[in-house]
Amino acid sequence: MRPRLFTREVLPFYAAILGLVAATLLADGLLHWLEADWVGRYVGIPGVLLILGSFGYSLRKRKLISVGDPTHLLRAHEAMAWAGCFLVLVHAGIHFNAILGWLAVGAMMINVASGLTGRHLLKRARRRLDEANATLRGRGLSEAEVADRLYWDSLTFDVVKQWRIVHFPITLAFAVLALAHIAAILLLWGWK
Repeated sequence: MRPRLFTREVLPFYAAILGLVAATLLADGLLHWLEADWVGRYVGIPGVLLILGSFGYSLRKRKLISVGDPTHLLRAHEAMAWAGCFLVLVHAGIHFNAILGWLAVGAMMINVASGLTGRHLLKRARRRLDEANATLRGRGLSEAEVADRLYWDSLTFDVVKQWRIVHFPITLAFAVLALAHIAAILLLWGWK
């Protein structure tokens, strides 16, 4: 029996986001319980560094660097961005005293959702196209007939691959808000 669309596609997407939020709440609660909530003030720094490090994949994809295997860099991008977001969320905690910081966190969460959406959509579209291709080949159709029958599906897949067009401006908005938050902290810090 094939798994249903909900359990195969929708549930993992929402479980990933809820897992991030639950881990954040648990970590923040633990820091408060241990009376070490001051740690949250500083974990934003390694969080931002992890997020910045995750851009290696984007640089390789755009051929700005030539080192690294794209597949491994994609996995590293996902893991580093996820860990960085976790640390930034722990940094934000449940404190609502900095509107600029919360705007940056909101943009970051939209960015995470955008990345997960693209990942799941692309994975699903690729799987569907591969399944259709295998089915048609299994029926004995020629290469040209398979290409003809899958023309619109292939075009749709190419459109889905362009989700990065949406993901990039969201990433840019997050970067601008995060930089503004960091600049405000540096300007308003009690440097005495």
